[in-house]
Amino acid sequence: MPSIDLVSEFAHCEQRAALVFADGRTLSYGELGSLALRFASQLGQGKKRLVAISAEASEHAVAAYLGALQAGHAVAMLPPCDNRQWDDFLAAFQPDFTYRPADGRWRLVEEARPARDAEPLHPDLALLLMTSGSSGAAKAVRLSYGNLEANARSIATYLELSSTDRAALVLPLHYSYGLSVLNSHLIAGGSVLFPGVSVMDNDFLGTIDDGGCTNLSGVPYSYELLERVRFRDAELKALRMMTVAGGQLGPDLIRLYRDHMRARGGRFFVMYGQTEATARMAFVPSESLSDREERIGVAIPGGSLGIVDAEGVPIRRSGIPGELVYRGPNVMMGYGVQRRDLARGAEVETLNTGDIAVQDEHGFFRIVGRKSRFAKIAGLRIGFDIMEQALERAGIAAAVVGDDRGLQAYVIGAGSVGRAQRILAEVSRLPANLVRVATLEDFPRLASGKIDYACLQREMLKGRTEIRSETGGLLGAYARVFYPLAVGRNDSFVSLGGDSLRFLQLVLELERLGMDLPYGWERLSIAELANRQGEARPPEHGHASEMPADLVLRVIAILLVVLHHETLWPIPGGSGVMMLLVGYSLARFQSAHFVAGRIRHALRPAIDVLIPYFFIVAAYAAAWRAVPWASISLTGNLGYAEPERHEMIPYLYWFIEAYSQTLLLFALIFAIPGVRKLARAQPFVFSLGLLIFAAAARFSVPLFSDLGNRQIFAIYWVFHLAVFGWCAGLADSPVRKLVLTGFAVAVLGYFAFWESVWLGTTVKYLMVFAALLVLLYLPRVRLPAGVGRVVAQIAVAAFPIYLFHRFVPELLMAPVAGVLPAPIFQLLAIAGGIAIGIIAGKCLAGMRILRGRFAMGGQPELRSA
Repeated sequence: MPSIDLVSEFAHCEQRAALVFADGRTLSYGELGSLALRFASQLGQGKKRLVAISAEASEHAVAAYLGALQAGHAVAMLPPCDNRQWDDFLAAFQPDFTYRPADGRWRLVEEARPARDAEPLHPDLALLLMTSGSSGAAKAVRLSYGNLEANARSIATYLELSSTDRAALVLPLHYSYGLSVLNSHLIAGGSVLFPGVSVMDNDFLGTIDDGGCTNLSGVPYSYELLERVRFRDAELKALRMMTVAGGQLGPDLIRLYRDHMRARGGRFFVMYGQTEATARMAFVPSESLSDREERIGVAIPGGSLGIVDAEGVPIRRSGIPGELVYRGPNVMMGYGVQRRDLARGAEVETLNTGDIAVQDEHGFFRIVGRKSRFAKIAGLRIGFDIMEQALERAGIAAAVVGDDRGLQAYVIGAGSVGRAQRILAEVSRLPANLVRVATLEDFPRLASGKIDYACLQREMLKGRTEIRSETGGLLGAYARVFYPLAVGRNDSFVSLGGDSLRFLQLVLELERLGMDLPYGWERLSIAELANRQGEARPPEHGHASEMPADLVLRVIAILLVVLHHETLWPIPGGSGVMMLLVGYSLARFQSAHFVAGRIRHALRPAIDVLIPYFFIVAAYAAAWRAVPWASISLTGNLGYAEPERHEMIPYLYWFIEAYSQTLLLFALIFAIPGVRKLARAQPFVFSLGLLIFAAAARFSVPLFSDLGNRQIFAIYWVFHLAVFGWCAGLADSPVRKLVLTGFAVAVLGYFAFWESVWLGTTVKYLMVFAALLVLLYLPRVRLPAGVGRVVAQIAVAAFPIYLFHRFVPELLMAPVAGVLPAPIFQLLAIAGGIAIGIIAGKCLAGMRILRGRFAMGGQPELRSA
């Protein structure tokens, strides 16, 4: 059978890096070749098979892709989280195998298709990539082995790729441009870096710099996002080439990145392509970028471009618009909409792109519109792209669609509506009543980053916009909680960098939508969660709801703290449970970042705790007219400072210092590469080792450091509680849960009964032990709906309650301290402390949004892919 082997030329270079990952892992060409051969052997011999692969940024997907092609089989690369497209593909094309993750493992599944023998595959068929026709119906582009090899070698030739090149792959592998980045670098002997984070992530720039990235390829939307993170201000030592394709990048951005790369001795390429041509058809040589940045350039090596009129007659004169056509060895075999189409051979020699272009006197081509992007309105032929360009010249970002009944434009922000309508009426010469303008918070986009005009066209017909409706739904809930980050359907709570505070906020948002959250929902993509839920049910009064157990424990813990501080009843343990929950949250939400070495990302949740804390420190400093340095340095719990001497703020804030020191210890531990390697290989064994270390410190450090009664605030006294929580978050099997339970019985039992000096100590450690058992064996707690909403509100405000609850009795109620009976005073102080914490929590959430707006200059952003 025909086949293609993208790595065999370099497989003998056993140690040469092929794939590089953000966590420091490297896969050599030899290792990648072995994985590919192993996968190919599982597909059997003889008959050509079709394999549908989940196109994740993973060595599993890449090895399967390469192995199937090397063995002469056909591959379909499908979006990882688009269940609807998977279902449609399975029904239409009946693949022989599927390869995708299930229950935490990659699984190769042979599909049972009794009629398969009557539906053979053409020998030349190598790859299926999904695209959409003018009707919006999904169909597949059929690509041959020759298409793939010709395009990969052509790209490697004109970009002058070699073994020293390393591309940062930020584009999806089910998108032809992203796949071509992989193909062209592997065929040239280079390497590909999978950053593991989005362009908007705080760690993105550091990741590609540490990974030795030399090349970065993106779509126009990628460059818009790069500007938001001030990419051009970053010092990226190895970067020497950037490319853009997948749509028209604005002239201003082309100039900025052209000049930026020239200044650092690098190159910037503007390229043009379509899936039907295996990715790319034209490029502008870096040295030819001038002030005519709207050009797509010349044909890639091995191909040719031309322009034809409406009858298909070639246009030879420069400056005359017509449809752009392309010829070359990378032109697809044809389209397919069902399995039987895959038996057909090559049917296309000349690719009609559907783009309207002109050729200048120097032989460079420029796109001026799209054949399908026209409408005849009131007898006038209106080009939507021309309308968008007119608005862009006026500084208005817009997406324009329409039909014979009128022109419809969508703009960002209500302030541009009137001006946009006047400009469109003037340029189009249409009556004002045939020009409509609506506002969006962002444009819906395809996986390529292009504006999804089909979506806008549908919404125009329905008289509303998809994005407006989604801001009230699941995607909008995520966008509000993670503002100002861009949020898309393929994101999950964990991938967005969620923490315990945002977890609670999002639980509230989703509860309002009436959603039942499955266990482990925080790791599901938004699309997967939506598919599991179907249509969100309206909230039912009196309906019981299941709450995460750690959320309920958080409420119990903070209530115990408030009660204990006000009444001095012998019921300690609230702060111990809070330390347990700190470790549990770190394991659930930040462990992936710690293990990958993304320390800054893992520490980011501390910002929302420390900002209000330092406001409190500043208030005390202003009142005392002295600087409490121990509190500023977060070391007041170490026993060397006194509030009475204004060296630190009151003792009750020791928990914030212990929380910060816990994060610092985790950061220092995971900053060691060897530790991260061990944690990746054996996460639970490593965690037990860390627990033994923390317990040993709890036993031994007091022998050398005598802090008296204040040692209960020291980090060595409570760090083991956080590590117990960390282990609970990673105990994902009955055996591991039993092992951790046994360890807790020994350690916490010793502290509760042997070391105990008073009843409160026993109560404290028994309460921590009970909370640990709940985390291990009762992940969800069923509560009446009304109680659940109250619990969620208090849980969201737990840290603000802790920070501000003492202001009520000590400041606000001080004038009536000697007037009210003690029980009434205490009751009002407790209720007021909880209330002021909830109010403060809402204020702090508003401040976070305001901070995000100043940093990002926009509204919550939704991405459609």
